[in-house]
Amino acid sequence: MGSLTEAGLWALLRHAGRWLANLSRAGQRRRLQSREALRAVIQAARRTRSYVRHLKRREPADPRTEADLAELWTTLGFRLQDLGLGSLAKRCDIKGRYWADPAQFDRQFLLRADVSLERSKNCGSNCAGSAQ
Repeated sequence: MGSLTEAGLWALLRHAGRWLANLSRAGQRRRLQSREALRAVIQAARRTRSYVRHLKRREPADPRTEADLAELWTTLGFRLQDLGLGSLAKRCDIKGRYWADPAQFDRQFLLRADVSLERSKNCGSNCAGSAQ
């Protein structure tokens, strides 16, 4: 999937900064929900990276794993949207749609969408750490 761009990183950091400012005013329950969702992004990125490594070793694709990844990323997108993390939610949605049917996206779209695993994992790490 696409690589991290400097402009995209700054946009994401501005969004995360606004979200963290709002989160500091949120109640304990909301902070806990946010941390859990953001940690789930990190876990999903690691699980996906493991599967991508499997594919890079030229091992056969596993439709069940791809269906699980599609469901995982889609569910995360919904959770993040509910928490007001629209930018990260959109990236998760695209990942979910990608794993459901990779042929639906061309490489240029994925590059423009900036949905790299590293970007999602880093955003989740930074936001989760700050949400404590």
